Amino acid sequence: MKSLKKAFTLLEMLVVIGIIAVLVGLGTVSFTTAQKKARDAKRKGDLSSVQKAFEQYYSICGFDYPGSLGTSVTCANPNTEILNPVPTDPKDASSYVYTYDSAKRSFTLCATLETETPAQYCVSSQQ
Repeated sequence: MKSLKKAFTLLEMLVVIGIIAVLVGLGTVSFTTAQKKARDAKRKGDLSSVQKAFEQYYSICGFDYPGSLGTSVTCANPNTEILNPVPTDPKDASSYVYTYDSAKRSFTLCATLETETPAQYCVSSQQ
């Protein structure tokens, strides 16, 4: 009488490897989407903190907003540092898009989101 060895067949092994590959693929896609959403949330938080810093600048520095977006928000007279450093985009460390209208004494600060429609997210002056 022949003894039978208990082992997996090649087909069973291929099925298991295929299932694992599908699960890894789904996990990677979910992880990538979660990273994009986290970066979008960070962008929104960054814009909110810069907007608040600009409103403080407005009330401290003669009722006007900064003319440009630098590496910090600092009032020269009185010498007051409000926000240092100014946050940058979490994906590529580029600056957010800042537009200042000197005639209206207003600003707009925008970021491009990765997962939402519309992709532009902007905050503006509250005064």
